[in-house]
Amino acid sequence: MTFEVREGEVLSLIGPNGAGKTSAFNAITGYIHASSGSIVYRGAPLVGLKPNQIAEHGVVRTFQKTSVFNGLTVLDNVMVGLHRRAKQHPLAIMLGLPGVRRDEARLRDLAWEILDLVGLRARAEETAVSLSYGELRLLEVAIALAAEPTLLLLDEPVSGMNPAETGAFMALLARIRTRGITVLLVEHDMKMVMGVSDRIVCLNQGRIIADGPPAAIQSDPQVIRAYLGERYVRARG
Repeated sequence: MTFEVREGEVLSLIGPNGAGKTSAFNAITGYIHASSGSIVYRGAPLVGLKPNQIAEHGVVRTFQKTSVFNGLTVLDNVMVGLHRRAKQHPLAIMLGLPGVRRDEARLRDLAWEILDLVGLRARAEETAVSLSYGELRLLEVAIALAAEPTLLLLDEPVSGMNPAETGAFMALLARIRTRGITVLLVEHDMKMVMGVSDRIVCLNQGRIIADGPPAAIQSDPQVIRAYLGERYVRARG
């Protein structure tokens, strides 16, 4: 299986369960080791690197199961995600030097900016455990954005969301794009996928059966047979 994510685009991976979508995510981000082949981002090979090392290259992901720090406030969750941007040496932090306070203020300003972007400013001082499911998904994206990605991998980000929450997430994705962030998306909500993607790759049993713009993918006979189904075609018609 070989595919390319182009700079600045939203590329979606679709396909039936077990097609290899999450495995591809896990291999790209270092959560599993690819048994063969290569994964290269901006000229840097990623195979063999740990997830934190891959994040240093700007490749950051979210997960199917929401992963946040439930006991921390929404703001502090984002502050944790900002650790890659901290400039102070651990010894300076231990000594409480003035530069540490300036750096913390800078990071806090960045955290507020990210919360504005995802629409969670009003919930900043509340603990994460108090958020609704849709808000938790937004917080996870906020934490990922705090790591300063250039390639953001979103694993089923609107799973479990109602239509209004999904629409709000699609609007957020448009705002993320204005920051020049490339997005690789795995999602089963086809209305969302067709609405946000520049290009779609359809997988089936670990191989690519189609690669193209949404209009071509939703009318591709192989994609219809393997994944979309005739019901989708009738509903669209």
